[in-house]
This record gives sequence, C-alpha cells and structure tokens, in this order.
Amino acid sequence: MLHLLGPGARLCDGRSRREVLRIGGLGLLGAGLNLSDLLRSAGAAEGSTAVGSSFGRARSCILLFLMGGPPQHSTWDPKPDAPAEVRGDFGPIATTVPGLSISELMPQTALVADKICILRAVSTGDNAHSSSGYYMLTGQPHRPMNFENANPGPPNDIPSLGAVVRKISKAGGAVPPAVTLPHRIFNTDGSVWPGQDAGFLGRAADPWLLNARLSREGETFQEITLPAEIDQARLGRRRHLLDDLPRRLDALDRGPGAEAFDQQARQAFDLLGSPQSRRAFHLEDEPEANRERYGDSPFGRGVLLARRLVEAGVRLVQVNWYRGPDEPPANPCWDSHTQESARLKNVLVPPTDRAYSALLEDLHRRGLLDETLVVCMAEFGRSPRLDAGGGRNHWGSVFSVTMAGGGVRGGQVYGSSDRIGAHPAEGRVRPEDLSATIFHCLGHAPETEYHDPLGRPHPISRGEVLHAIL
Repeated sequence: MLHLLGPGARLCDGRSRREVLRIGGLGLLGAGLNLSDLLRSAGAAEGSTAVGSSFGRARSCILLFLMGGPPQHSTWDPKPDAPAEVRGDFGPIATTVPGLSISELMPQTALVADKICILRAVSTGDNAHSSSGYYMLTGQPHRPMNFENANPGPPNDIPSLGAVVRKISKAGGAVPPAVTLPHRIFNTDGSVWPGQDAGFLGRAADPWLLNARLSREGETFQEITLPAEIDQARLGRRRHLLDDLPRRLDALDRGPGAEAFDQQARQAFDLLGSPQSRRAFHLEDEPEANRERYGDSPFGRGVLLARRLVEAGVRLVQVNWYRGPDEPPANPCWDSHTQESARLKNVLVPPTDRAYSALLEDLHRRGLLDETLVVCMAEFGRSPRLDAGGGRNHWGSVFSVTMAGGGVRGGQVYGSSDRIGAHPAEGRVRPEDLSATIFHCLGHAPETEYHDPLGRPHPISRGEVLHAIL
C-alpha cells in the first residue's frame, strides 16, 4: 500500500569526554500528557532499567534531518574571533540564555534557546554524504567509511532509528510507530542512501514513507489518498476481502513475506478507514495563525505535519529537508559548495529558523514539549575555511546537533569545537551516543535487545547515554 520510492534530492560527491559546558539556566518545559493511548502503552522493553527522571520522558520523537550538511559556523557554533575565511559573513546573536550565542541568521530560534541543548562536538569522521548519513541514521559506521554514493545492502544493513522504534514498539492503533516524510534521501546517481529502512529486519519493520507534496496550494499524500471512485463502503468491502483471503489459502504454505504483507496492508486499511487518524493530515484544520507561524515552505509544512502526527500517536517522525524546484543542481539542499552566504541567507536558514522555533513554541504551548523529543541534525557539517568559490566542503570531523524536550535540559551547550570549528575540543559525541540518548528518552535502555529474522539478538544502540544533558 505504501510506496517505497519517491522524488529524491541529489547531492554531490572518563568524565573528560563527557564534560559539559553549561551556559545559562534550565528552560521551563510543559508537563502535559496528551498523546494517544497508543503512545501511553508504548513503555520500556522487557529488561530495561529506568535511570533518572529522563528515562521514558519522551513519548515521541521528531527528527529534523537537514540533508546536505549545514555549516556549523553559520548556525549553532559561530566563531566571531576566527579569521574571516573561517567565520564567514555572519556574526553571532545573543539568545534568551545569558552568554549563549548562535548565528544572526536565526533570530527566532534565539528566542527559544532556553528550550534547546546544543551538542557542538558531534563527529562521524566521515566526509561522504551517504556513508556519514548512514552512521547518523543507524548509530553504526558504514563499512567502508568515506564511501560516496553508497547503496543499501549487506554489510551496511543496520536498521534505521525509525525501524528500531517500529520493531520494539507495541503493536496497536491505526497509525504506524514510525513515519518518514516527504521523501527519502537519494545519492547523486539517484539511488537511495543506506540506513533509511529496516535493513536486515525486512520490509515489515520499515518506517512508513509518506511521499507528500507540501505547498501553499495544498498538500497531497500519495499513499493515503483514496481515489475519487472509492468510497468508505467500497474500502470496507476490500478490507473484508483481505480478511477472507487467508482462510481461502489455508492449504498453501504462507511464508514470512505474506505475513509482512498482511501487517502492512491491515495497518494501511486501518489508517484509511480511521477518520481520527486521517485528520492528522488535514493541515487546513490548523488555525491560520499557526500555519503562518510555521511558514509556507515545504519544510515548514512538513514540520507542522510532524507535530500533528505525534499527537495522533506516531512515535518517531523524520522530516527530511525538501529540495525545492529552484535550487541549483550543483548546490542542492544544504550542500553549499559555492556561494554559501547567499544560499544560507536567502534559501536555507530562514525557513528552518521559522519552522524549528515554531515547533518548540507550539509544543510548549500545548504542554507537549516535555514528552516530545526534538532532534535537529544532518549527516555532517562543513569545512572550517571558505574556498575561492565562497563555499565549504564536506566535514565529518565536527559539527553541531540540537536536542530539545523529552527529558533534555534546555539552555545549555554540551561539548565544544576548537578555535576554527574543525575538530572536537571536548565532549565529543558519536552517532551511537546520540542514538543511545534518543532511545533512553523514549524509555529503552541502549542494551535493550531485538532479534533479527534468524533469532540473533542485537542491542538497539552501542553508544553511551549523554546523562549530563538530561
């Protein structure tokens, strides 16, 4: 029922380690518990042990993925005292947290800094889009590293974060546990990045991909829109046929593929037949002022949709940066190899600043921020020095990721980069540490195990929880 292909963006080819630099105080987070019964029933896996009040605080996670690699210097980690070719054209701006500055390009985000934790020393050590992206999306490094235009498949078939969430979440409800929108991420040659699906777990654990067209003229969702000639009565007859089919095939050997199809198809019918679940996709029901606050950009609409989906019961929603039709082929998305300043100022940062800050404000106002973990990340950052074309190259040595809500203390910075934003200075965070922290907030200890189709156990993360930020 759900298609696995869609339009894609093309990209170019001891304590000291856990030390935290805290700046400012704690954000005041909402305490409401307003998610659906599905989320209330999704607790820690058997054998998990709660550690502190942050464990299981998050009932859901919204993961914003800025594919292409934002420059840390002009977003979360400005270097005003560095040479011009390092700091770029944009300076720092003060935030609501005394002593904490971010780029002047993000004035609306500066107003919600008390809700944000900035990780300034994230590192993959991988400078290729697809292999570094695999590391960030699965928590395990690609083999080999620095492999551009990598494709899915063994040995790089570790399940994505969304797939693991789907695997370990309790079944039930009309909505899937994990959703990706509005499309998957593609390589230069059009092939799909590894690390976005269920890998060796098989298709039954794939996050649901919603190929969506998100524009100011309206939204269309290829997978959940009923054709005009199919009404609810006809849909019900098709569901009855699906339910009756196994009984008519009892004499046949029905393998795991058929069972996976049953699970996917039944949930698709549940979603199509549930008015309450379908309403999550009706952005026109959102107050006009709130739609305006998120912005008319495809990214802004995707972020608003993510909020509505977690309210409907989805545990993890990944919103990928959308490639607009006017972006230059050699400089798509955040892959700003040339004319970085113009791209950041005119195309990339304003809609991100608007949608990200709107999401945190909206969740806080609704009493949902305390139980919704918001992670903003990418596959890597950008090189410390601008080149002759006014751009920066791929840089996996150090970059920034932000976390907010869901048990994470706001108004703080964890770790730091060196003087020119080239390497970690302290508090290095690996992707597996990030995944361990996400799962911890969702109520699953990193050592929690799931089993592959052959019955072999796998831990959900091989990293260490960043307790200092919780």
